Amino acid sequence: MIVLALCVLAFLMLFFGFEMLLTMGLPAVLAKLAFYPHMPDLVIAQKIMGGVNVSTLLAIPFFVFAADLMAHGVIAEKLTEMVRRLMGHYPGGVGHTTVGSCMMFGAVCGSAPATVAALGRLLFPELTRAGYSEKFALGLIAASAECALLIPPSITLIIYGWLTGTSIAALFAGGLAVGIVLGIAYMVLVQIETWRCGARPAPRPTWGERLQSLKSGAWAIGMPALILGGIYSGGFTATEAAAVAVVYALAVELWIYRALDWKQVFKIAEESAVTTVVIFVLLAMGSLLSYFITLSDMQNTLVAFIGEHRMNWVMFLLVTNVIFFVAGCFIDPNSILLVLVPTLFPVAIALGIDPVHFGLVVCLNICIGMITPPFGLDLFVASGTLKRSVETVIAGIWPFIAVNLVVLALISYVPSISTALPKLLL
Repeated sequence: MIVLALCVLAFLMLFFGFEMLLTMGLPAVLAKLAFYPHMPDLVIAQKIMGGVNVSTLLAIPFFVFAADLMAHGVIAEKLTEMVRRLMGHYPGGVGHTTVGSCMMFGAVCGSAPATVAALGRLLFPELTRAGYSEKFALGLIAASAECALLIPPSITLIIYGWLTGTSIAALFAGGLAVGIVLGIAYMVLVQIETWRCGARPAPRPTWGERLQSLKSGAWAIGMPALILGGIYSGGFTATEAAAVAVVYALAVELWIYRALDWKQVFKIAEESAVTTVVIFVLLAMGSLLSYFITLSDMQNTLVAFIGEHRMNWVMFLLVTNVIFFVAGCFIDPNSILLVLVPTLFPVAIALGIDPVHFGLVVCLNICIGMITPPFGLDLFVASGTLKRSVETVIAGIWPFIAVNLVVLALISYVPSISTALPKLLL
């Protein structure tokens, strides 16, 4: 009864255009007043503050700041140039460069919108000059940025780990494997489109130019090596890695590439603070909503329902994927995680699904939601960054959604793709 009331009220508020902050927070407060009138009001404040008073979440503001520093500096440009010199001259090379650049930038920022904003302006002219249509180029940039949500460090995986108590290092290892699989799938689609439209590769660079790009981009590629190497060697935790990423990005952009000055750094810090506040307010309200869903005993109800209908893990993941796909069309990623994961995760564990495997299925669903009309966030970021209509971006995204659904089915029903690397490394 409580969950039904919460869902109906939240849906109505979402339909009438309320901010996500109110859509999650107000139903929870009303549920307290209606169903738990004797509960002290202080509990509301405790759940809001306690929900974000977790050391693991400290990684988020650091990674957001590091991503903004690299997006405003030249690390993104250096990474793109290095990938273009290495593979741009092969058939479909410009398209493959786009996928590879987004994967590498995702490995240093963890944010899909930041990847679109940082690399879109660099890659879109290259794609159209090579002969790809505007629609395909826009779709490729928006979709390839999803790899940033899978390849560590991923803010989405950090939030999932916080919600479920799953090892962040294990999730990062699984995300690396799934991100590579998704990147390869995009490259297959790029190759097919290259044959179809006759896109031209970039001019073949000399070995001197390749070596120069490697030398110039060495400091940029040092970022993912430092972060991932530090985490998997046990040198530091994911939160400590985030702090190291900020120091490294500052040092490289300020003193090595000299692309930023302190005045720009303070302005970037202000932008990062606003982004962080938005994320943490949603996390706080989501933790409050999750608390009342937990009080309703929804998890045990779902487990009993599954037992009565003899639903196995295969059917459960199918239902989960459908729920996330529909939710992704209308709700922002962090809100989806906060509302659905606390309810579905205990059921997944009861069915014997590995928490890392389930986390990667959830994360890939979040990726799909980022590019799914009508409210996919990356669609609007690509539109605003590249000065093209949202309708044009949407027209080019459908082949990539189809590829995502194929990869989602593969990740859902071949668990070893997600779990083999974590078991090997950890």
